[in-house]
Amino acid sequence: MTQTVQAPLASLPSFPLDQWYVAGFSWELKDAPLARTLLGQPLVLFRTADGQVAALEDRCCHRELPLSCGTVEDRGLRCGYHGMLYDHGGRCLEIPGQERIPAKACVKSFELRERDQILWIWMGTTPDSRPAAEPPAYAVHSDPDYRFGGGVYHYDAPYQLIHDNLLDLSHLGYVHLKTIGGNASIHMNAELKVSQEGDSVKVVRWMPDSEPPPTYAAAWPFKGRIDRWQEVEFHPSHVRIWTGAMDKDADRLDNPQRQGFHMRGFHGVTPETETSAHYFWTIATNPHPGMQDPTQLVIDQTAATFEEDKVVIEAQFRNQQRFGSRPVVDIHVDVGPNRARRVIERLRAASARAREGVAPA
Repeated sequence: MTQTVQAPLASLPSFPLDQWYVAGFSWELKDAPLARTLLGQPLVLFRTADGQVAALEDRCCHRELPLSCGTVEDRGLRCGYHGMLYDHGGRCLEIPGQERIPAKACVKSFELRERDQILWIWMGTTPDSRPAAEPPAYAVHSDPDYRFGGGVYHYDAPYQLIHDNLLDLSHLGYVHLKTIGGNASIHMNAELKVSQEGDSVKVVRWMPDSEPPPTYAAAWPFKGRIDRWQEVEFHPSHVRIWTGAMDKDADRLDNPQRQGFHMRGFHGVTPETETSAHYFWTIATNPHPGMQDPTQLVIDQTAATFEEDKVVIEAQFRNQQRFGSRPVVDIHVDVGPNRARRVIERLRAASARAREGVAPA
């Protein structure tokens, strides 16, 4: 049985807990261990010979070498210092040259699940915290109408600055002129609808009668001007973005079955520390049968836009550190990001309250 243990309370950062967070993608776990710090927890991720995924504290219980410096074997993960072998639950199976294995020879493990090629890790408030439900599904990754690819970025910036960026796509006309941008004035004046259901915030932007931006024009045979949409769904663990366009007046923008060029983005934004984050992303598109498959083009140009976002967000954070706490002015495009921040703060406060009075693990 997997032993799920959290670090001492003193080392837990102020993030919402009792949540599934994105830890990576299935294709990242091959024949070597993967070191990754999530919510302040140094972890090693690996896949056993029978295909089971595992997450352990990245520290051997003997001389504290990171287990990510070891090797993956059929039965588990072997430390690269003195060869102690651990199974997926953190239990030591073998100590070379020694028959007796002490009961304390184990390391902390975390619940790691694999669903739709996404790795999800459970971060609980207390040592005995267990998920009440499976991690979110993402059916786009197995939808035959779509093809996708993705990657991972590391940000030297707090994760909520990335949320702000994803929930406010008005910046496209200024930051992403060569790919998915388009007319900046149209972006800033797009009809904007923001709604909330529980912990989820949805931002919908419509831009009818637009010029197709470069990525769109290269991927789809539009006849001329287009009706364009952007739908962003924020969840505390990830963000889903459905963007696309169709020929002008081809259908209603509120029709969930509308045709045309589609891009469906998955964005797993997971804190590394208080001031750094991991950004796990995929982009899926629906190739037009009459054109050369644009999937790689869409993937490459999406990656290029994220590189541009990364430059902006990290520069923004450096400036925040340089100037310190100064008042800022909100404008009309900030409604979605502000609601998401309130959700995170409410969940963070609830996690902090739940930890009160709990002894360190």
